Amino acid sequence: MKEARYFYLSHADELTELPREEAQHALRVLRLQAGDEIFLMDGYGTFYKAEVTLASGNHCLYEIKERLPQEKTWKGRIHLAIAPTKMMDRMEWMVEKATEVGFDEVLFLNCQFSERRNIRIDRIDKIVVSAMKQSRKPWKPVVNELMDFKAFVGQNKGSHNFIAHCYDEFPKVDLFQRLGHIAPEEDITILVGPEGDFSIDEVKLAIDHGYESISLGRSRLRTETAGLMAVSMAQISKRIL
Repeated sequence: MKEARYFYLSHADELTELPREEAQHALRVLRLQAGDEIFLMDGYGTFYKAEVTLASGNHCLYEIKERLPQEKTWKGRIHLAIAPTKMMDRMEWMVEKATEVGFDEVLFLNCQFSERRNIRIDRIDKIVVSAMKQSRKPWKPVVNELMDFKAFVGQNKGSHNFIAHCYDEFPKVDLFQRLGHIAPEEDITILVGPEGDFSIDEVKLAIDHGYESISLGRSRLRTETAGLMAVSMAQISKRIL
C-alpha cells in the first residue's frame, strides 16, 4: 500500500493544478503519474482526496474525488507573539515544532532588547507549510510580519493575554495552572521576549494594557524553548480528548 501523498494548496477545490513548487516535488521527487491518488490540504480545515489527471513537464493536474472535512483537535485560538532570535535557525525550529504541536497564529515582535529586527516571513511560511504537511495538520497557522512591541500590545489581542518574563519585581502566576481556570474555547495570546528578556518598561506597558504576568516554570528558558513551551501548555489545556 502506497503512503498517502499530501500537498498544500489554498482553495484546492477552486483549482485543478498544483502550484509549480508542489508540482515539481510531485513529479521529480515522488514520480507521480496520471491515475495516482493524492491528498490536498487547503489550510482551512479540509482535506481533499484527488486523482492525478496529467503529469507532464512542470504541470501536475488533478481531479477532486472526495471532500474530507476535518475536526480541529483543540478549542479556541492560540496566538504566540515572540521576539525573533539572532540565529534564525532556532526560530525556524520553534515554528516548525509549534506547528506540529498545533497553534493558530504567530507574530514576531520588535522589542527594546531584540537582537534581530528583520525577518523573512516567506521562509517562515514555507517551514510552516512543510511542518503542516508532515504532521497532517488541517489548519495552517497564520504567519504575521514583524511588529513593534508597543503597537502590538496596544491592540490588546485575544480574550486572555499573557506576558512571560523573568523579573521578580512583578508577581507572576504559573501559565499552566492559570490556563486550567480558563474555558478551552477562549482565545489566548502569549508574549515571549528576546534572549535579554523584555525591558522592564515593556512589561509594565503590557500589564497596563491588561496582560497577565506569567511564568513558564522554574527553569530559565531560551527564547525558542519558551515559545514552544507556551504553545505546548496552551495546546494541552485546549485539546479535545
